[in-house]
Amino acid sequence: MTGKESVQDLALFGAAPLFTEKLHVGRPNLGNRDDLMARINGILDRRWFTNDGECAQELEKKLTEFLGVKHCILMCNATIALEITARALGMKGEVIVPSFTFVATPHSLQWQEITPVFCDIDPWTHNIDPARVEEMITSRTTGIIGVHIWGRPCAIEALAAISARHGLKLMFDAAHAFGCSHNGRMIGGFGCAEVFSFHATKFFNTFEGGAVATDDDELATKIRLMKNFGFKGYDSVGYLGTNGKMNELSAAMGLVGLESIDQFVETNRRNHSRYREDLSGLPGVTLVDYPAGEKYNYQYIVCEIDEKEAGVSRDLLVEMLHAENVIARRYFYPGCHKMEPYRTRFPQAGFTLPQTERLSKRVFTLPTGTAVAMDDIDKICQLVRVALALGPELVKGAAARL
Repeated sequence: MTGKESVQDLALFGAAPLFTEKLHVGRPNLGNRDDLMARINGILDRRWFTNDGECAQELEKKLTEFLGVKHCILMCNATIALEITARALGMKGEVIVPSFTFVATPHSLQWQEITPVFCDIDPWTHNIDPARVEEMITSRTTGIIGVHIWGRPCAIEALAAISARHGLKLMFDAAHAFGCSHNGRMIGGFGCAEVFSFHATKFFNTFEGGAVATDDDELATKIRLMKNFGFKGYDSVGYLGTNGKMNELSAAMGLVGLESIDQFVETNRRNHSRYREDLSGLPGVTLVDYPAGEKYNYQYIVCEIDEKEAGVSRDLLVEMLHAENVIARRYFYPGCHKMEPYRTRFPQAGFTLPQTERLSKRVFTLPTGTAVAMDDIDKICQLVRVALALGPELVKGAAARL
């Protein structure tokens, strides 16, 4: 298909969007509905809704086995999990993080008056660049947080070597990486600890939730105390804590989702393969791929646009897709260093983040998951082809309906 041949069929300039319902990035995956309702009815019968109930205990056990770690501690969400883990590790002063990540990563530090020091990324992996990390270390640095962007692992060994050399704590934000592996080993057991997000938009969700995985017994004990107000036993508080517990309904959703996880992976893998096939050969369009030999969840359909080669900017293309009810997302735009309070506190940060600045203007993600049909993918890719074939002025016309 050349693009121009599909204009009429796609009704690109029609009065109504191509898709009658919005296709969102991160539409939740759902396991067996009957099994979920059966578990929810069991929760209602037991009248035990939170505080490490039966479902939460079962989910922790199964996740520990799935990840191959000694401890997996459920949390109400990943942001609280990041905050608690950083505090349990004794992080303070400055902690090095990428700016190319969701804002929760630096917020989890700044919320505790720990200064996030933004580090640039590798232009090929999109993950934090170890060579740049060493340049950012000062006498106030106490830790490093790597983020496994798109579910593709960081340069784990290089970061571990840097941490050991400088006596720093190393943890990973693994929000994108549940079900992924590195050197044949599941993400979850690297660094001091790894934090997962089970938000509704994630490949594996618990409605809302998260978890901390670690092989460190002492750290796990501390985190368990901290997520439950510091309670060591009945009426006995032995540590400063907060409320980070996952409720039973969320745990039930997780148990049902875990039973369907192979289906979720296969659907995402199939979708990614179809996108790769449909978008192949387009000038200036690169689909982020997943290297062979490891496990991935394929949750992110990530396109990088070179405006000079494509003839259309990323932002204009996304605007056009929105007009057709394809709710593509600019990830991670505009970069955490350009959000508050960091934009005001570190106005010169962009000068040390050239790859982050470049990538945040080029990358966007497309819908996938069990809510997206193969026919939907074909139409989305046809829209992209049409946009590149017709150029910016005509694409502006298509987007004008917004």
